[in-house]
Amino acid sequence: MQQQLIAGLDELDIEADAQQIAQLLKFVELLKKWNKVYNLTALKSSEDIVQLHLLDSLSVLPFVKSAESVIDVGSGAGLPGIPLAIMLPDVSFVLLDSNGKKTRFMQQAIIDLGLKNASVRHSRIEDYLPLEKFDTIITRAFAEINDTIEKLKHFAHNDLRLLFMKAKNLDIELKGLNKTYTAQSIKLTVPGLAADRSLVIVTQAQGAGEKHDSCNSDS
Repeated sequence: MQQQLIAGLDELDIEADAQQIAQLLKFVELLKKWNKVYNLTALKSSEDIVQLHLLDSLSVLPFVKSAESVIDVGSGAGLPGIPLAIMLPDVSFVLLDSNGKKTRFMQQAIIDLGLKNASVRHSRIEDYLPLEKFDTIITRAFAEINDTIEKLKHFAHNDLRLLFMKAKNLDIELKGLNKTYTAQSIKLTVPGLAADRSLVIVTQAQGAGEKHDSCNSDS
């Protein structure tokens, strides 16, 4: 497992120190342990978790490392938020999910991993009214882009970036996004994985102003 992780990070051109490697491996073990009771993921083997959760999550690291404050919406078992928080200790992460079992796991994982830059919120997106202002929102395998944007309208400000990690139906989802937003699709490569992975970066169109009335793409 360790060799697989190190090789994958090297392929992604991600530098990790010994502590970060240890934290990522410990996160895999925590996920496997809690999964027996909490049903956090369908993946059972360490190798699958490393590839399909850790390396998949970290494939977006180059697009997150310039952020200051990130909220991971629908974080589930802490993906991609916890692996990204491990690798980006100077970036602040909030992990948001409405499932109590999953938020309890994330809270304990953050404690066990010694992460000082991550915190958990147990809430539905529509009900969460943050005091802090995020510059980046990220979601992974959460919901359709248009539906998610609609639910996130109360987070909106001019400099906000929305990062959607997607595996399929991308063209369908991007059809009709209105001119309030612009969308950029970037193909991602996950080590050892042949399946399609993409990152869609959605931002407010220049000159659109503060108001976000609708949620459809001109890509």
